[in-house]
Amino acid sequence: MKQHLSGKTAIVTGGAGGMGSQISRIFAEQGAKVIVADTGADVEGRMGKDPSKVQAIVDSINESGGEAIGCIGDVSEMDHAEGLVRKALENWGKLDILVCAHGILRERMIFNMTEEEWDGSVKSHLKGCFAPTKFASIHWRQARNGGRIIYFTSVAGIRGAAGQPNYSAAQQGKIGLMLSCANALDRYGVTANCISPVASTRMTDRGVGTWESKDGPAPSTMAEGTEKDPKNVVPAIVLLASDLGANITGRVVGATGNQISVWREPERDQTLYSAEPYWDLDRLFQIMPATLAAEGLEPPEFVLP
Repeated sequence: MKQHLSGKTAIVTGGAGGMGSQISRIFAEQGAKVIVADTGADVEGRMGKDPSKVQAIVDSINESGGEAIGCIGDVSEMDHAEGLVRKALENWGKLDILVCAHGILRERMIFNMTEEEWDGSVKSHLKGCFAPTKFASIHWRQARNGGRIIYFTSVAGIRGAAGQPNYSAAQQGKIGLMLSCANALDRYGVTANCISPVASTRMTDRGVGTWESKDGPAPSTMAEGTEKDPKNVVPAIVLLASDLGANITGRVVGATGNQISVWREPERDQTLYSAEPYWDLDRLFQIMPATLAAEGLEPPEFVLP
């Protein structure tokens, strides 16, 4: 089988997690040298750092003939993020790919959420993408030899999730950050995209109707070989990270099971026009409920006198 990432170097944050470990392993199988970056903490990010989880992935890759090194720490901390990029450059002389697959969950309804729960989730997810991207982009701007940015987002960010206001906001924020990077870094040959996965991991075990209140093993422990296997998400990421992905940027790609999709960017659905810049409020109250607020209204644009 052809190695589609031969000669590439990659940083995978959350690289020891359910999704990230699969990315790390398959990237290595595809010829990339990989920095497995993780804290090894629990899903809430509250259990400190566990280097054994990261080392297990690194050892597995190296024993299988690949090349990987581990890096333990919080990627949302600027010094650590800079150190990740520096480690790639010091060990291999370049950085080609940045995959941000890390994240935590601290669920709560908006009226019950604490400031710490909000700040912790947004810092982990959103700043945790900004920090390594800043330092990777400095290198790519100087080197002018291209690069790949791939963030993990979620349907929670695209559609919203009732019990995850912090998580949903951060996931939508990643899409905005990705689009900004796609626009800003295109001139340097850098692409930026988001992956919106569906798979069974420790994070999805925490969902509504969680298995913890029932008998039997966690769903994520039984996902291997099924459509919910996190491994199914990786092929689309390999393509985006490869040379073939050079012309794909600014997109949200969905991946689950045997299905890969591309999300349409938000577009204006319907439009009302007024002859004057400031709407007559009585007129707007009369027209809008029967037009923009009406379901399935055709045609999509109206010009009012």
